[in-house]
Amino acid sequence: MTAGLAPVIAATTHWLNRAYPSDGGPAQAARVLAQAREAATVAAWLRYPTEVDAGLLAMLGPGGTAGLDRVVRADEYEGDHGSEQVWRGWVDEVVASWAACLLSDPRLAADAATAVADCEHAQDAGRDFARLLSPDADDRRAAALLRHPDLVAPVANLHRSLLIERLRLDPVEVG
Repeated sequence: MTAGLAPVIAATTHWLNRAYPSDGGPAQAARVLAQAREAATVAAWLRYPTEVDAGLLAMLGPGGTAGLDRVVRADEYEGDHGSEQVWRGWVDEVVASWAACLLSDPRLAADAATAVADCEHAQDAGRDFARLLSPDADDRRAAALLRHPDLVAPVANLHRSLLIERLRLDPVEVG
């Protein structure tokens, strides 16, 4: 995977995990984290499909969590002070929105995974995205908040139309 995408994927995964946590123990938290990571990876590969795109992102930076935090009405997270907030600057709002779309809509997830199957990043680090595309009952239970269409709608709807355009889908059929 291009080095420029790794911090974006990690930070966006972390934000999704904090915004829509599991209510279970460590095993469920790990399941949520895995699903969020797969969705953020597919979304990042779709948004930045080439190494040049990822390189530009690394130089310019993705923008941070301010807009996302306003949408989910999150106050400053407890314990995030000073250098502990550095990760927030690496969150990409569009990647988070697209990941929320993928987690809450199986058709979009399948179309997106197909779209990135041959991208430059997939050549270096191919994945099957099984937890995103075919979650088992335990995965679904653990990520009930993260996969609930109504709960993630404020984030998903931020850039859903751009995702549908990128996937070249008919907005009427997806709607």
